Amino acid sequence: MSLSVANVLGESARRYPDRIAVVEGAVRLTYRELWHDALRCGAGLRAAGVRPGDRVAVLLPNTTEFLRVYYGALAAGATVVPVHGLLVAEEVRYVLEHSGAVALVSGGPLWAVAEEAARSAGVRALQGAPMAPEPLRAAEPAGPGDTAAILYTSGTTGRPKGARLTHLNIVLNASVTSQDLLGMGERDVVLGCLPLFHSYGQTCAMNGTLRAGATLVLMPRFSGPAALAALVEEGVTVFMGVPTMYHALVEAAASDERRPVALRAAVSGGAALPVAVLERFEETFATQVLEGYGLTETSPVATFNQPHLGTRPGTVGHPVWGVEVEVADAGVDDRIELLADGEIGEVVVRGHNVFAGYLDDPEATAAAVVDGWFRTGDLGVRDEDGFLSIVDRKKDLVIRGGFNIYPREVEEVLVRHPSVAEVAVIGVPDEARGEEICAVVVLRPGAGDVGAAELVEWSKERLGRHKYPRLVRFVDAMPLGPTGKVLKRALAGVGAGADSGSGSGSGGSEGSRG
Repeated sequence: MSLSVANVLGESARRYPDRIAVVEGAVRLTYRELWHDALRCGAGLRAAGVRPGDRVAVLLPNTTEFLRVYYGALAAGATVVPVHGLLVAEEVRYVLEHSGAVALVSGGPLWAVAEEAARSAGVRALQGAPMAPEPLRAAEPAGPGDTAAILYTSGTTGRPKGARLTHLNIVLNASVTSQDLLGMGERDVVLGCLPLFHSYGQTCAMNGTLRAGATLVLMPRFSGPAALAALVEEGVTVFMGVPTMYHALVEAAASDERRPVALRAAVSGGAALPVAVLERFEETFATQVLEGYGLTETSPVATFNQPHLGTRPGTVGHPVWGVEVEVADAGVDDRIELLADGEIGEVVVRGHNVFAGYLDDPEATAAAVVDGWFRTGDLGVRDEDGFLSIVDRKKDLVIRGGFNIYPREVEEVLVRHPSVAEVAVIGVPDEARGEEICAVVVLRPGAGDVGAAELVEWSKERLGRHKYPRLVRFVDAMPLGPTGKVLKRALAGVGAGADSGSGSGSGGSEGSRG
């Protein structure tokens, strides 16, 4: 039995050859044209020495070139290794060596880093998609359990790990997302501003859109004003983004009266979306926001706010088709002990979306997959109606004086202050209480003279005595990862610089984007 991710594009090209598959600026490619280009790229990779079963690394921005190489490599029978676009050469070298890639395809502004990394790793670097004169006759067959892509995790606790996603993982997750969750079809236009090297952008936006025969609008570099313009000018019907993108769009709309008339659904994932931001977006754009949840290791979607099951802001909905999601005792490592509804524990997942394990790391795989369940490392709770809420990451939990404090709960309160644009709550070492709660804040433009004491008092009135932040630091911007997720580990230095005492941390340093 063959089930290749390459045929996500190939089948749509057969069914809808003249539909527009992808838009990048003035470039518009039909499904027939994109599939022909992918097969030519596959033939070019074969000519460059790539054989079925080999691994091909891809370091490209969100352009049509990424799609040519991604589907071309899969059509040639290779495994794709998408490389994080913000890595330095030494980090890229590690991915190349660890994955065993035989070639690296790159170009544009990323070429210099790619060339240096490939040279030091002894891997062949190809500038741009290698296009052969004649295309492959067809895509190489692939088994459902064969590895289609190796995606490297962020490596917050050491070297990045390579998560092996199978053809079945990706095809089913893309199909469930586009059809069961969003009901996408030929008239849909999806804005693809999520990085394609990331599982959210790759499976949901790219593969999900092409699986449905819809149109993918690429945005190589995201900004609020540019995204708003694209939503309006391209007639976008489905927007997929992360919380920081929603915030940026709301801010852009404050100075731009244009509104997208075709937008029918907005999907949020990658991190918790503050309810206040969700409400502002829905009010501004008159479009319902559907929040979901998943991880690289779950291909990525595990749960989603599904209208036919009911939606509930502040939750991540119910498990998607074919997937089970439960809450287990977070303090038990060697087995899974499921908890009753209403109890906080570690979110665990099993189903067709769970990855095949970490590349060459059986110990990490065994720790992550226990009794057939994938341990997410996220703390969650399920209510009596089956809605799952993500409380926080296990590692982000703040323990103050013996009390468990969940940063997201504090963030939800602070972000409702009229002068606060963004907030991240972290724990900082404290001799008396073990950890103290520190709020790192980005103020809204024109907020005026808002001090730490005011924000502490705002929190104090709305949170229990053990929960409100005693420390506040102001930054100009949050340090962000490639998908727009706030990198809390990069804020440790900001929090550590705060003096103890109520609201005394009113200074602060500028956050850097990462």
